Amino acid sequence: MRNTTLKIHPKDNIEVALTDLKAGDTVISDGNPITLTEDVAAKHKFALHDLNPGDDVVMYGVLVGKAVEPVKTGQLVTTRNIKHASGDYELRERKTDWLTPDLSSWKDRTFMGYHRADGSVGVANYWLVIPLVFCENRNVQVIQDAFAKELGYQTDISPERDHVKQLIQLYREGKNPAEILTVDLGGRTDVKAKDEKIFPNVDGIKFLNHSLGCAGIKEDTRGLCGLLAGYITHANVAGATVLSLGCQNAQIDMLKEEVYKRDPAFSKPLYLLEQQQIGSETELLNQAIKKTFAGLIEANQNTRKPAPLSKLCVGLECGGSDGFSGISANPSLGHASDIIVGLGGSVILSEFPELCGVEQELSDRCVDDETAGRFIHLMRTYHDKAKAFGSGFDANPSAGNVRDGLITDAIKSAGAAKKGGTSPVADVLDYPEKVRKPGLTLLCTPGSDVESTTAEVGSGATIVVFTTGLGTPTGNPIAPVVKVSTNTKLYNKMNDIIDIDAGTVISGAETINEAGERILEHIIRIASGEEKAKAVVGGHDDFIPWKRGISL
Repeated sequence: MRNTTLKIHPKDNIEVALTDLKAGDTVISDGNPITLTEDVAAKHKFALHDLNPGDDVVMYGVLVGKAVEPVKTGQLVTTRNIKHASGDYELRERKTDWLTPDLSSWKDRTFMGYHRADGSVGVANYWLVIPLVFCENRNVQVIQDAFAKELGYQTDISPERDHVKQLIQLYREGKNPAEILTVDLGGRTDVKAKDEKIFPNVDGIKFLNHSLGCAGIKEDTRGLCGLLAGYITHANVAGATVLSLGCQNAQIDMLKEEVYKRDPAFSKPLYLLEQQQIGSETELLNQAIKKTFAGLIEANQNTRKPAPLSKLCVGLECGGSDGFSGISANPSLGHASDIIVGLGGSVILSEFPELCGVEQELSDRCVDDETAGRFIHLMRTYHDKAKAFGSGFDANPSAGNVRDGLITDAIKSAGAAKKGGTSPVADVLDYPEKVRKPGLTLLCTPGSDVESTTAEVGSGATIVVFTTGLGTPTGNPIAPVVKVSTNTKLYNKMNDIIDIDAGTVISGAETINEAGERILEHIIRIASGEEKAKAVVGGHDDFIPWKRGISL
């Protein structure tokens, strides 16, 4: 029989509804009957005993809020009767012992990837065209228009374009707006690129437009160059063409410095073109097109070869989270993360505003005091800067998060951290540093989905697994972003953008470990090129560098 509620941790004094419950319903918690005093929708929480103003609210075994008015046993917990609160944290003794999952069925598994000179292995093979400053965005677009269709990476057919053609015809036939709105244009159909690619071993050319490179603070300029260097040196990238105007703050020498910082023996083809030095825009574009085509010929020589799972570097992301995120998709992904770490691979947990409330646990799990101290410093610096601008981490949950049960940042954070599993924290990085050790790495980024995903890939994630309870089309230009739904209703409603359903954990059809291993199997298929992530099929190439102002 399916459970209707779940108490996550023995210390918790609130419990989550797994299905819609009505006022007057009686549920059993720890053997005790509790009668609900009001309706509790699925994903939301109710009090397990009376709470007075100022009392701690505990979930996942940690402080997640404070009562601001009396809350009765069985009463719905809302933003009206509790507010965000989280525990203090400090440098303490290391707690790095962990129970490694059973690796027997995984230790000899491989994926088919692209081996690079630095020893990394990519899950894709892309060429990049990058503007070093926003002034070159238009020239990048010209190159994109020239290449994408001719090389077979972009189709001339679009279902949306066909829909517009249908509407034009209806308008010409005299249909009015009310009639137009009733027309069934049909669902989105799969539109494939040309069957014959000129370079079959190159997955595509990707173009990274952005709004930075000049007129910003030096920290943002250096951060942009570091991020772009992370993409250029990325295992999924064969080489790059970079367009520079010449007079901007983000100079070619700064970019090269960041590239060699990440890969001292860097040997990929890299074409750096400066417009003010070359002269005419026509000549700049001619050189860029010729050099890019020559680079594609070289990139096409690389083919997929077997690699151990220890070569995986997986970004752990969530967005559009709901009240089921921390009990289905996130812990399932956490189990997959623990297997990857156990095999010697790398996983990246970012979104520092969404680690609020679990800082003590994560700092205790750091492999040494220096690593723990860096994590504590980055968390406090980020939070203090946010507060100085009048917006602490408590402002992180979105309207959708709150509506679907994540009513404080600490509730959201305690569930979000589950993506990182239980392994020790091997390293802590500041944006946009590159992953340098196997194991679990904490990367300082905002909670903003695209900024964080962009940063994880820039730090080396070759594939990103993105859990969502509300649905999001977020993708990345060079790394497949695999979406995992927290609930089956979402998966059925938005399966054109969702890859995997973890709502099976809520229904009781699977355990967390079973769902996690299913996620890992999917990762291996994506990494081997046997299957494409929905975000890749949909062309969701989101790329937003983080400006180190306040973004939560």
